Order: sequence, then C-alpha cells, then structure tokens
Amino acid sequence: MIQILIGDDNAIVREGLKHIIAQTDDIAVSAESESGWRLLEIARQRRFDVLLLDLDFPETNGLDVLKQIKNELPRLPVLVLTMHRDEQYALRALRAGASGYLTKETAPDQLIAAIRKVSAGRRYITPELAETLAIIFVGDISKARHEILSDREYQIFCMIASGKSASQIAIDLSLSVKTISTHRARLLEKMQMKNNSELTRYAIQNRLVD
Repeated sequence: MIQILIGDDNAIVREGLKHIIAQTDDIAVSAESESGWRLLEIARQRRFDVLLLDLDFPETNGLDVLKQIKNELPRLPVLVLTMHRDEQYALRALRAGASGYLTKETAPDQLIAAIRKVSAGRRYITPELAETLAIIFVGDISKARHEILSDREYQIFCMIASGKSASQIAIDLSLSVKTISTHRARLLEKMQMKNNSELTRYAIQNRLVD
C-alpha cells in the first residue's frame, strides 16, 4: 500500500484528494497538514511513500518546505500539486528536488498515475513541461530575467504582476510590508525595471500570470 502525506492549506482540496485516492486499492492517505512546517514535523516522525505538496501556505513558501524536506529526507518522493501553471514554478520545484509536478486542474486518473510513478522512484512530468525542460536544458533559449530571481522574489513578482498591493502580499505571506518592499526593490533591480507596470507588462508578455 502506497502511504500518502498531503500538505495543502485548503481543507476542501484535502478532502477532494482523499476522496479521489479512496477509489484506489493500492493508495491510502495516512496523514495531512494545512501547515508547511507542521508537515515537516509529521514527515520526520513517520514513514511515507509519497508527499503530495502544494506550494502555497499562509506561513511560508512551499518551495522552502520542499527544500527542507529534501535536505532532511532525500528519499521521500515529493509530488507537487499546485494552482501555478507557469513553467517557472515547475522548474524551480524540480530543481529543489520534486519528483513530479502537476496542477490542480489535473484529471484524477493522471494524478493517480503520477503518485504510482513517483512512489516507484521515477519522475512524472506532463509532455508540455517535458518539452519546456528540453528547450531550456539544451540551451536553445537564453536565460530570461525572471530566472535570476530567488524563489521568494519570484513569488512576490508574480503576486505584484497579478495586481496585489504590498499590504495584500504581506498578509498572504505573513510578512511585514517593509519586507515585501525590500524584496520588491531587489527584484526590480535584478530585472532592471523601474515600477510595477513594467513588471506586469513583462509577466504578461512572458505568460507568467493569467
């Protein structure tokens, strides 16, 4: 039996995942958590075959949780299941050690197939993502400006480009407005831009936001 640990701050999503998994004979949800850091504590205490991980938690960045888990539990396969559809989140998750990456629009049968594949020690990515990875890794495209941002800077960049104010972002990420402003200043400097309008235009042109 494949034992699953679910990490997602949305109770409805967790219940939906448990319902999907309950339809199988070889997979079971053993534990769940709405907190990224509590998730890490649970993973330390018990053995799981797959961690099903979201990238958005109120108190922390899911990529930070992923990195810490892979640092402490390198053999635990992590399958990211998130709302973020752009390739940059996928690339960052895979580089941080994820065994697979899916969006929450994924069909149930694809999710089950992905769980089985990563539990067997293999990787699972969609054909579309595989094509993007191939282009990047063979060097067919130059490194884009947003790729030099840290994970936190990239997260804040996407939130700014989506129209959120510094105060809204601070609430969502449980950080101070001053910290958000510092990150904004750094990412503007790295991307050689002057204001939020330029960030938003860049994000839209590169299909990083809807």
